[in-house]
Amino acid sequence: MQKLNVIYEDNHIIVVEKPVNIPSQGDKTGDIDMLTIIKNYLKEKYNKPGNVYLGLIHRLDRPVGGVMVFAKTSKAAARLSEQVREKVFQKTYLVIVDGRMESPKGELKDYLLKNEKNNLSKVVKEGTKNAKLAILDYEELKYNPEIDLSVLKINLHTGRHHQIRVQLSSRNHSIYGDQKYGTRGRGKQIALWAYGLKIVHPITKEEMFFKSVPEQIGSWKILEGIEL
Repeated sequence: MQKLNVIYEDNHIIVVEKPVNIPSQGDKTGDIDMLTIIKNYLKEKYNKPGNVYLGLIHRLDRPVGGVMVFAKTSKAAARLSEQVREKVFQKTYLVIVDGRMESPKGELKDYLLKNEKNNLSKVVKEGTKNAKLAILDYEELKYNPEIDLSVLKINLHTGRHHQIRVQLSSRNHSIYGDQKYGTRGRGKQIALWAYGLKIVHPITKEEMFFKSVPEQIGSWKILEGIEL
């Protein structure tokens, strides 16, 4: 059975660290996915026969690792999904980008259009048919001039398709190792990580924050000396 890193678990929710290159849910590849892995874990842990309920609340792109929450009951799933819609659900990412942003802190606001045929998005003019507003804010945590790479912490205000990847690459600060939108680190793992997740517990109403920090190997060695 695939090893599962459980960050938090109670009767209503389970928070885990998704490894890189594992789909959030089943897809056409037929590869093992997070929903299946967690269901297997719950079946074994609680000795449950038959099907186990598990609600998928949000997704991470397959190459991206980091923190995810799943619902163990339909009531918890409904309430967490409502938080996503109401923007109570807050996601924070770590990312390594080419070069250095013009300002150490800032907000990026664009209109994105997804191309369903090639599964890519691009920045377009406001008013473009089917384009959706995308907003994020960022903060520079570190810049390494020797390799001309920066570490950014990003807060998402909208959840558009490939949003972080597209908004950064459109400003010539593509994510290191991004095979679709990047310029540097081709063949390497994309340096995008779901670092933080803030939710309100669906039953107790307690505000909760969970985090997951990538192991300092490969590109992520740049995190050395940053307090996270």
